[in-house]
Amino acid sequence: MDAPRPVRSDARDNRDRILAAAREVFATEGLDVPMREIARRAGVGPATLYRHFPTKEDLAGTAFAAQLQVCRQIVDEGLASPDPWLGFCLVIEKLFDVHARDRGFTGAFLSRFPRAFDFTTARDSALASIAELARRAKTTGHLRPDFVVDDLVLVLMANNGIHATSPAIRVAASRRFAALAIQAFRASPQLSPLPPAARMPLQPVV
Repeated sequence: MDAPRPVRSDARDNRDRILAAAREVFATEGLDVPMREIARRAGVGPATLYRHFPTKEDLAGTAFAAQLQVCRQIVDEGLASPDPWLGFCLVIEKLFDVHARDRGFTGAFLSRFPRAFDFTTARDSALASIAELARRAKTTGHLRPDFVVDDLVLVLMANNGIHATSPAIRVAASRRFAALAIQAFRASPQLSPLPPAARMPLQPVV
């Protein structure tokens, strides 16, 4: 049986440039950026891009593999907490932060990519673990009994809708929103100081 042919160094370089360009443009502009624009920013032709990544699902799944692993580690950290409620709050705060810093990852995380099997499987596994953490937090009496994981998905979608004039303001606004979400998820009212408010640009009413 023939040994697998080694990947040429120029092919590896092209792939690395494509992934770097995709991560950058997805993070700042989201997943709607055309593949041709990603190829342009990577300095390769569209044919080269599609040879490495036949679909945007393939590209996004590979580009966000590291961020998905970070999400997995956050959920595992929450599950390991001796206090399930504090673990649940930690997951909310850290997930919001990760998603606020990378708009493209949020879009990929919340999407159903039928061809990115590894990405969706890992994402769904993380959500299942969050559901287990929520079950434990409910037994402490701190998490409201009617919470479901879909509620977390809903606030992540809202978090993705935060538009700011800079990444720092976006992250600051996301932290405050995370605190508001945690208060909403609490079983009994217990007001805690919120993080500082961020100055947000008003969107025109259509």
